[in-house]
Amino acid sequence: MLTTHFARSFARYGTRRSPCLARQCRLQSCVTSTQAPTISPAVLARARALTAEHLQLSQRLLKEYDAQVAKRAGSLASVASALDGWETANRSLPELQELIRDPATDSELRSIASEELQSTADRLGVLASQLQTALIPEHPFAQLPCFIEFRPGAGGDEAAIFAGDLLRMYQAYCKRHGIRTSLLKLDSAASAGSDEKIQEAVLEIETPGSYDLFRSEAGVHRVQRVPATEKQGRTHTSAASVMVLPSFPTRDEDLGELSFDDPDSDYYVNIKDVRIDTMRASGAGGQHVNKTDSAVRLTHIPTSTVVAMQDSRSQQQNRTKAWQVLRARLAQARREAREEERAQLRVSVVGVARMGRGDKVRTYNWSQQRVTDHRSGITIHNLDDMMGGGENLDKVIASVKEWLKMKDVETLIADEEAARLKT
Repeated sequence: MLTTHFARSFARYGTRRSPCLARQCRLQSCVTSTQAPTISPAVLARARALTAEHLQLSQRLLKEYDAQVAKRAGSLASVASALDGWETANRSLPELQELIRDPATDSELRSIASEELQSTADRLGVLASQLQTALIPEHPFAQLPCFIEFRPGAGGDEAAIFAGDLLRMYQAYCKRHGIRTSLLKLDSAASAGSDEKIQEAVLEIETPGSYDLFRSEAGVHRVQRVPATEKQGRTHTSAASVMVLPSFPTRDEDLGELSFDDPDSDYYVNIKDVRIDTMRASGAGGQHVNKTDSAVRLTHIPTSTVVAMQDSRSQQQNRTKAWQVLRARLAQARREAREEERAQLRVSVVGVARMGRGDKVRTYNWSQQRVTDHRSGITIHNLDDMMGGGENLDKVIASVKEWLKMKDVETLIADEEAARLKT
């Protein structure tokens, strides 16, 4: 069966002939050189199983509407559409190749078929990528707001100053994009120069979906520059860590199907495991700081996770924010533990692993005005724009998201292959 484009071309040219033998030879070589991009059989099998499920759910919805069924069917629609496009294009390849090989085919018609063959093969590559991307499940925290935590690493005062630079970079980026933010926590001290030394800062990104936008920024950010306190002009290397955590609703009903009370949920925290301490806030703030027990410290005893909040004058507000951050840290840690366990399994079976939040992800070199991301490999030579939250930060974030997508596809293939080897 001819494709629509090819059928129109056939009707247009009819049986007109061309004596050009050289062109015919090139067309024959085109047949042998054009091959469809391959998709892992395990991935293809999964796509077909999900497409069959989508069909069944769609038929159920025709008889009776159900919100949960509709939600599941909607999540599978992109897989079904991508698979249909890929299979349609894939079926047309052998038909076009056979037409080109047939000695009875008119030379002008063969030329049209060759063009269609190359176009279809190119389109197949795009469709294969779309199919694999559609199979990647959405991150469970993707639609949530987030917290970004900043802490200095190796490098002393310079690391603390750089942590402040990163905080201001993301604040500027959010302001440029109209993303709502609030500074939830800031532990800082004045440095020898005009810069502020950050011991710990927590930036709350209030816009839904911000976790998915910023989760690729987590990791160790390294800086190479001459510190303000350096007398001999030597370049120092320092680092600061960035952690991106999901921000959960304060009310249980806002979690939808999930619950703070479900022990199997990432969001669950047993209140009996948390020690709550209240104290007087420290630092600048006037007489109120020393006269009211507004500061709150939560300690999750099983994991020794500690969250302290004192920025608000209200103890209740500090308590609410502390619980939000504690739930976020524990949920993130649980998910990372599961991902690490799966990664170790993949390494033992098919040799695929991924970079964790403790790895060095990016280097900022002041003397060369250069930023290099060590995951996607992108290099930017406009550091000032980058640190100002400008368009170059957009480019870097976009490149890392593409890298993450590629890694997710590798993970998908590895998971399917591991499951196949188990059976």
